[in-house]
Amino acid sequence: MDPQRGVGGAVPVVRVEPLGVTIEVSPGETLIEAAWREGFDWPTVCYGQAQCAVCHVRVLDGVENLAPPESEEGDAIRTLLGARAGRLGEIRLACRLEVTGGAVVEKRGVRRS
Repeated sequence: MDPQRGVGGAVPVVRVEPLGVTIEVSPGETLIEAAWREGFDWPTVCYGQAQCAVCHVRVLDGVENLAPPESEEGDAIRTLLGARAGRLGEIRLACRLEVTGGAVVEKRGVRRS
């Protein structure tokens, strides 16, 4: 099995570092929703409202397999990054991140429930 894909390549898989786990993300599901479904605790304060930006990840690989950020996510990331907002493609919110193919992200604090 390709570590970037699910069984048969049908379901996108995201590897979360430094924990080293993979999470299958179903169509229409965000990364944080998939993580919760698979039994992971993911750092957040607003629980998917794109307000706290605590759930943000750094995209290490596969940025081309991520849906583009919508305005709400972009605003939250710009607030988080300030003058470094040029990294918008590299920093994303897990609560808004939809995946179309394999990716690798970095998020500290993710753990099994």
